[in-house]
Amino acid sequence: MAFDPRHKSHILVDGPDRAAARSYLHSVGYTNEDLRKPLVMVAHEWIGTMPCNFNQRDLAQRVMAGIRAAGGTPMEVNTIAISDGISMGTEGMKASLISREVIADSIELCGVGYSFDAAVVIVGCDKTIPAAPMALARLNIPSLILYSGSIDAGRYRGRDVTIQDVFEGVGQHAAGKITDADLEELEYAACPGAGACGAQYTANTMATAMEFLGMAPMGSSGPGATDPRKPGVGFQAGELVMDVLRRGLLPRAIMTRDAIENAIASGAATGGSTNIVLHMLAIARELDVSLNIDDFDVISERTPLIGDMRPGGRYVAADMDRAGGTRLLAKRLLDAGKLHGGCVTVTGKTLAEEAATAQETPGQDVILPVEKALKPTGGLVILKGNLAPDGCVIKVAGHERMLHVGPARVFECEEDTLKAVLAGQIKPGDVVVIRNEGPRGGPGMREMLGVTAALVGAGLGDSVALLTDGRFSGATRGLMAGHVAPEAAVGGPIAFVREGDQITVDIKARKLSVAIDEAELARRQTGWQPPAPRYVRGVFAKYARSVSSASEGAVTI
Repeated sequence: MAFDPRHKSHILVDGPDRAAARSYLHSVGYTNEDLRKPLVMVAHEWIGTMPCNFNQRDLAQRVMAGIRAAGGTPMEVNTIAISDGISMGTEGMKASLISREVIADSIELCGVGYSFDAAVVIVGCDKTIPAAPMALARLNIPSLILYSGSIDAGRYRGRDVTIQDVFEGVGQHAAGKITDADLEELEYAACPGAGACGAQYTANTMATAMEFLGMAPMGSSGPGATDPRKPGVGFQAGELVMDVLRRGLLPRAIMTRDAIENAIASGAATGGSTNIVLHMLAIARELDVSLNIDDFDVISERTPLIGDMRPGGRYVAADMDRAGGTRLLAKRLLDAGKLHGGCVTVTGKTLAEEAATAQETPGQDVILPVEKALKPTGGLVILKGNLAPDGCVIKVAGHERMLHVGPARVFECEEDTLKAVLAGQIKPGDVVVIRNEGPRGGPGMREMLGVTAALVGAGLGDSVALLTDGRFSGATRGLMAGHVAPEAAVGGPIAFVREGDQITVDIKARKLSVAIDEAELARRQTGWQPPAPRYVRGVFAKYARSVSSASEGAVTI
């Protein structure tokens, strides 16, 4: 049976009894002819507070033009976004992960509220990307995801720079390595215009993953936000969603377990952000697909690191696009038997069919052949042990140490830690412990880029380890273990670490442990009470009451 392109909207606008609804829609410019066509949601997160999503309103117009040209009626929907980079190190960073749920919920609400037949969700900054497949899994209407694009690299004294250089510059400045004028020049240079952070941080990691998941057209993420090709990509996305609608291809038919494994492999192969663990767990939950934190280690262990991408490598997203883009990455991995090539994508082609059209730029060394991989295994590692019984996540994308043993330096929040780093109170060999920053304890599981970048900038990146029940930016590098679960706020072992306890981070053994025995741990737990909630009303309080563990994706339940 042919799929009805108006499978939802006829309920909203057809018949005499829907005259009032049509009247409202006429008032904002829709004609009866418009309303006889499929209604397509074009959702985005434009906001005038950051570069990541700043081009989305313009891009939405191109998507809508493509929808009209292909016989549909587009309707624009706007939701929120929180900039991780701007809010980093402040109370505002607690809003970031929470925003993922709000964005997904708001897209779902509009999808149901307006009986849309199909959807294009334009995404940019970090949490907007996983929010899209989460919402589309719930709606399960023909749809696709379009990344609004990466920012261009900045130029500082003859070299390319990104926002990572500014964060590390803060540490260099505190250590007396650069002057006030140097830092100011760097901050003006690093972000030259619209677009999400330029390297394989969380936004580009997740944008790549959406293509390997099959929900974004292969190659659509490559052109940056200001690339002259981007408007054409938007128009084509509008045309494509109408084709997806006529074929009746639904998100749950695309986002299978195999497709999720492909998405995880793309992150592992490019040294991507540890946030992919949280986000893919959350997406899988919406799909009722079985996935647990240990699966990431299994997939990463069989996936070679072949993308020489910052922060662990040398290149940014624009370089990967010029080298051959996601198709070349997919072809490399498929030829080595590391992906499920039969997974269908929104284009109607399989991942293998999309990869077959890859065109490599001669002489490029951004995406390496598997036999010349930077590492034989991927960048995502899951550690467990008496400090993280439910697991934690560490990224090993460069030349990180495989073993670190040192004394704990314990801090109850991110701000206190940063003060200690900038004051020179952290010494080589230390293990920095930041707790009460988990999904519930934060609440919101702040990223720690301010701290981790300051450590690197101060010259401690190769001699200090850090662990937290919070999380990290995709720009974080060094021996940093995040998502420690259970978190301190629910009585996880990290709550009972004391200053000077010997902590071992053993990547080869997949262990994160503290040198105290069970009896001593039990003594320390005696009389423990959970900390008082930091918020008693509003969205932060609601989130803290309903959020799950980081090991389950930090989803609201």
